[in-house]
Amino acid sequence: MADIFLNFPAFCLGSQQRTVADAAADGDLLSTADALTAAGFNQHCHCDAHETAYDLAKGALDDMLTSYPETRQRLPDIDVILYVTCLPLNGNHGNVDEFAVSRDVKHLMDFPASRLQADFDMDRAFVMGLNQQACTGMLGSIRVAAALLRSEPDLQQALCITADRFPPGAVYEQAYNLISDGGAACIVSTTPGGYRLLGAHHITNGAMATASDEETAGFYFNYSHRLITELCANAGITPAEVNWIVPQNTNRKAWRILASVLRFDFERILMPTIGSVGHCISGDNIINLKTVAGADQIKVGDTLLMPMAGFGLNWSCLLLEKVAD
Repeated sequence: MADIFLNFPAFCLGSQQRTVADAAADGDLLSTADALTAAGFNQHCHCDAHETAYDLAKGALDDMLTSYPETRQRLPDIDVILYVTCLPLNGNHGNVDEFAVSRDVKHLMDFPASRLQADFDMDRAFVMGLNQQACTGMLGSIRVAAALLRSEPDLQQALCITADRFPPGAVYEQAYNLISDGGAACIVSTTPGGYRLLGAHHITNGAMATASDEETAGFYFNYSHRLITELCANAGITPAEVNWIVPQNTNRKAWRILASVLRFDFERILMPTIGSVGHCISGDNIINLKTVAGADQIKVGDTLLMPMAGFGLNWSCLLLEKVAD
């Protein structure tokens, strides 16, 4: 089976920053500011009135091109674009008001993935849009990309990208987590570099698709523990043998409990952006991965888990090994 590598993590956040206290004062939270601050959240980023989810996708790709100049030569050779949205409405760049006037559904099918292909001259790439995985969508796209590259030898590299913004008037809190609008991207390829994909696992409990925040939190520990232990067992290791966990930005208290259950040192859980970014929907793992890579915390040969939980209810995790700086 061909080795698959994840490389060039990049991201873009909504242009407006706001403290937890300000978000609470604006009536955009469900919990108190003190409760969210105690959980590790300090501020979040949200879009202004004119900023779209597609702007966030373009911003993430611009960040990739700026952070890794070599990707300027790689983008024209991308074979497939896997474009992920958590909220289905972000999978359409068209004007819903124009549909209401014309009743023409083409206004509901202005797909951002096609725009991205054209705007960044990825002419040889075909596009696939993915959703209904909530916050696990980015990890799901990486798994789909790996399967495509392994099953179709003519395909060499895939762009995985996610972008979501909450609609105007939305509460910026879900399941006791402070939310940010944002996008994230990476390249998955057969070319060695970055991180080797050692395994992937995903669990869905559709019976809990409409779970309340309290029910979601209650199921989080059991399913996250099962997800991680099953993935590690498939790789012939225990969670404690993994060097690092690079998770979603979720309540620090929850991760202390889960770390104890997994018998994993909490100090080896890396979520450096929880205070400054909050939970950026599907992008947290990639955002944290880029941030810790910049701080040189993960060494060549280290292994890491990237777990994510989302509505649906879904739990997803990747097991990676760093192969190059």
